[in-house]
Amino acid sequence: MNPLPANAGIPDHIARITVIAFHAFTQLVRMKVFYFLAFFALILIASNFFNLPQHEGPEAAGLDVLRAIKSWSLGAMTLFSVVLSIVSTALLLPKDVEDRTLYTILAKPVPRLDYLAGKLLGVLLLIFVSLAIMDALMTGILHIRTNMVLADQMGFAKANNWTPEEITLLKKDILDLGPSASLQAAVFAVFLKATIIASLALFISTFSTSTLFTTIIAFLIYFIGHFQASARDAFLSQQAGMSDSIFAKIVTLLVALVFPDFELFNVIDAVIQGAILPLAILGKLVLIAILYAVFYILASWLIFAKKEF
Repeated sequence: MNPLPANAGIPDHIARITVIAFHAFTQLVRMKVFYFLAFFALILIASNFFNLPQHEGPEAAGLDVLRAIKSWSLGAMTLFSVVLSIVSTALLLPKDVEDRTLYTILAKPVPRLDYLAGKLLGVLLLIFVSLAIMDALMTGILHIRTNMVLADQMGFAKANNWTPEEITLLKKDILDLGPSASLQAAVFAVFLKATIIASLALFISTFSTSTLFTTIIAFLIYFIGHFQASARDAFLSQQAGMSDSIFAKIVTLLVALVFPDFELFNVIDAVIQGAILPLAILGKLVLIAILYAVFYILASWLIFAKKEF
């Protein structure tokens, strides 16, 4: 890796961050974190061979099968993206210190903000590639199962003399549960959540004493973040009409910064049921993820800049 001089312009800063990002990506791949994908692929592909249950009737069973494939796949993506983002980020800084790579990079000299941004970008690249592969598997299998369900239930409907209107409605219900743009948007929402978690883990790793500490605290904040909205509402309700006070606003802002509201990104359930994910909601999630990522990387830089290496 050959970063450019620290006094270069903005394009050179981008080039340096890109070099560090690809180095971090390669470093993580060599740690064999992609073994997660093999496990995911086996489980996902195996789901294609589950027999369609018939005790509820083809029209109900077929739709349940498609919902189950999406539910399991998106759930697995969320789990693995969270694990990958936290563990990968927690490993990077200690690994560079252990290998003395960090001293070589900073001696170029390379701005510490560029170093942190590059490392985070490398983790996000790993997560993006992982989710892309998982998404391709899910979409392919869901497409196959949708065609199987459609053929089976159209045959059932015609054999039982369903009306054309009923057949059209059944076909629409099946296709709504198949591959769609909203399903891809839900996968992207999983990536956005992982972006916030990776940024948070990077921030913790700048003052952490060990990889284990970073991992535990990041997972703890992640789980707390799913209850942040409920805790905030309970706190405001106890203020007895003071929800508009400066004190309440400051407290809720600090809580939101430390514990991101991850419930905002739980759009998966609606998509599993065949709902359309509005672009306005997706745009809001993108904005939230960017704001958190920028905040955490700047906070990381403030701490990391004071360290002596």
